[in-house]
Amino acid sequence: MSFVSNSTSSFFNRSLAQMADLRAGIERARTQIATGNKIERGSDDPAAAAQLRNVARRERLASVEGDNTARLGQDISSASQEVEAVKSLLQRARELAVQAANTPTGADGRQAIAFELEQLTEELFSRANGTALTGEPLFAGLSSGAAFTRDAAGNVTYIGTPTSGVVPVAPGTAIERGLPGNEVFEFDLGGTPSSAFAVLSGLAAALNGGSPDPAGAALAAIDGIDAALDTANRAQTILGTRLAWVEQVQQQQGTRSIELAERRSRVGDTDIAEAIARLQQSLTALEASQAAFARISSLSLFNALR
Repeated sequence: MSFVSNSTSSFFNRSLAQMADLRAGIERARTQIATGNKIERGSDDPAAAAQLRNVARRERLASVEGDNTARLGQDISSASQEVEAVKSLLQRARELAVQAANTPTGADGRQAIAFELEQLTEELFSRANGTALTGEPLFAGLSSGAAFTRDAAGNVTYIGTPTSGVVPVAPGTAIERGLPGNEVFEFDLGGTPSSAFAVLSGLAAALNGGSPDPAGAALAAIDGIDAALDTANRAQTILGTRLAWVEQVQQQQGTRSIELAERRSRVGDTDIAEAIARLQQSLTALEASQAAFARISSLSLFNALR
C-alpha cells in the first residue's frame, strides 16, 4: 500500500508541476504578445538582456551625439550667415573707398561717405558680436561673453578665447564649434596687426578731416578692406567645410540609429506569430493535461485510496 501511495503522490506532484509550467508559459506568451517585449526580466535570457543593455546605452549616447550635432549645425550655419553678411558689408565699404579715392568729391561728399562707413562699422561690430539661437556668442571662442569690446575712443578689441573648442558628434569624432573672432575679423596688413574695424573706422575718420589727403587715405584703405575680405572669405570656406561635415555626420547618425533600432528589435521584440503559435500549443497541452489528470484521478483505484 505504501508503494501505491508513493506512486500516487508522485503522479499528483508531476502533474501539478507540469500544469504549473504550462500556465507559466501561457502567461509569458500572453505578456510577450501584449507588451511586444520578448524579455520580461534579465533572467529570462541573460545573453539577450546584456545585448539590450548595450543597445540602450549606445542609443542614449547616440541621442546626446545627435543633439550635439544638431546644435553644432545651427551654430555653424548662424556663424556662416553672419560672415556672409560681413562680406557684403566689406564689399560695400570697398565700393565707397574706391569712390572716395577716384571721384573728385567735396567736403560734403566725403562726409556722406564717412557717415555710411560709420554705419557699416557699427553693423560690423554688431555682426562680430552675433549670437546663436541659444544666445551664446558665435565668435567668442570658449567665452560666454561678448567677442569684441569697444573703448571710449572707438577702438575695438577681441576679448574672446583663441580657440572655439570641439563638440563630440560620434565615437572618436569631434568637430570644432566655429571660429574665434580674431580669425574672422583680424589680420596682418603689411606685417602689422590690424582689423576690419580699424580699417573702416580709420577711413571714416580720414574722410571726416582726419587726413590731409583723404583720397590717398581712401586708396590706402582699399588694401586693408581687401585683406579683411580675404580673411572673411577664408573663414566662410572653413565654416562651409565644417557644415558639410556636420551634414555627413547627421546622415551617418541616421543610419546608425536605424541599425540600433533593428538590432534592438531582433533581440528584444516579440515574434508575434511565433508567440501566438506557442500560446496555442501551450493552451492545447494544458487542456490535455487537465483532462488526463481528471480522468486518471477519478479511477476507482484512486477513489479507493482516498
